[in-house]
Amino acid sequence: MRKVVMNDKTNLLQLEEHFYQLVDVDEPNTFRNLFPYSEIPKIAFNDRIVPHNMPEDIWITDTTFRDGQQSRAPYTTEQIVRIYDYLHKLGGPKGKIRQSEFFLYSKKDRDAVYQCMERGYEFPEVTSWIRASKRDFELVKELGMRETGILVSCSDYHIFYKMKKTRKEAMDMYLSVIRECLETGISPRCHLEDITRSDIYGFVIPFCVELMKLMEEYQIPIKVRACDTMGYGVNFPGAVIPRSVQGIIYGIMTHAGVPSELIEWHGHNDFYKAVNNSTTAWLYGACGVNCSLFGIGERTGNTPLEAMVFEYAQLKGTLDGMDTTVITELAEYFEKELGYQIPSRTPFVGSNFNVTRAGIHADGLLKNEEIYNIFDTDKFLNRPALVSVSNTSGLAGIAHWINSYYRLNGDRKVDKNSELVHRIKEWVDKQYDEGRVTVITDNELVVLITDCCKELGIVL
Repeated sequence: MRKVVMNDKTNLLQLEEHFYQLVDVDEPNTFRNLFPYSEIPKIAFNDRIVPHNMPEDIWITDTTFRDGQQSRAPYTTEQIVRIYDYLHKLGGPKGKIRQSEFFLYSKKDRDAVYQCMERGYEFPEVTSWIRASKRDFELVKELGMRETGILVSCSDYHIFYKMKKTRKEAMDMYLSVIRECLETGISPRCHLEDITRSDIYGFVIPFCVELMKLMEEYQIPIKVRACDTMGYGVNFPGAVIPRSVQGIIYGIMTHAGVPSELIEWHGHNDFYKAVNNSTTAWLYGACGVNCSLFGIGERTGNTPLEAMVFEYAQLKGTLDGMDTTVITELAEYFEKELGYQIPSRTPFVGSNFNVTRAGIHADGLLKNEEIYNIFDTDKFLNRPALVSVSNTSGLAGIAHWINSYYRLNGDRKVDKNSELVHRIKEWVDKQYDEGRVTVITDNELVVLITDCCKELGIVL
């Protein structure tokens, strides 16, 4: 009979939770009703609602040099160290970017690890991701790391089809490897691959229960990273597991007893849900969300790290010391030094993310920037709101472009009635009357404005 016990968090009596044991099956459970491969995946509901349970302290972890590096040309050692410096500065004095994970396979990878560790930063802590072998555990220890990631695929797709094992065989192998890791004194971070297609109560929770037993035995923390490898997770209240993000986090916490500070969410963006799902993981109990700069990662990419910086600020009402201007510095570094092209409409970092083209919008910006800008982008990102000059910009758009580009304030600002603005407008109109179809470039405008200012005796 289940006992009635007091819940220390809610101070309410509740029935003691069931003890979940491994359900070893002869045939894989591929949830074909939710994932019919010849059709679009389905989102089903049972209206079982779990409560919000956001931890007091939440943070970001970084996988730019691991998952991010799997989908692009490898970074050089110098580039890794430079980006790591940026991450340290972005995370601020409170270390809101808590960790960054690295490969250890090549000499280049290990050199980067050595140099990053020599920086002496408390945050981001340098961690690794390795193959599950005794030799690699010893390598982690030699490097002076206290934690490493280990792949523990948890869906029947992986267990049966890729590994050719039963659930019990897979669990026994994983626990053996994790015990080896603990024997070396290293804290394992278990990457539960493909969790959103796994049997949560038949495999994931029983496995996490065993992890907590090992943690108690060795007195070494064991983290659980819930990996939405295929981006199937959804954050809709009442959605069924294994697609429900909040259902997964609730189950791992409540039924497996994994504390919030040992739970991370790792999302992919196959269905455009990486950011929302990561935020949901925070809201329902995970302390950590694992991200990659600019979302660079496998297939459609990971949760963009810069997105979660602003999600954090919106949830907490503070940046807690994070320096968001570094995001712009990173974007410029990736484009100028690494040759990475950020799509122009990417939030916060794309060249057009706060650029207005429509004339009526530009008129609003000229009157009050708040009308068409998401927040003070100049303050937080060193990116003032801009107007792209075209045939639809109008006088207001041209005036705003001049004020923004030349950073004119107060009495120095030009308005749409100025002679300079009217001359520019005449030139722009002529361009489009003669058949032009592209926007006017910044360089064209600078040359034109310089000439007009000389004629009019104006100094901007």
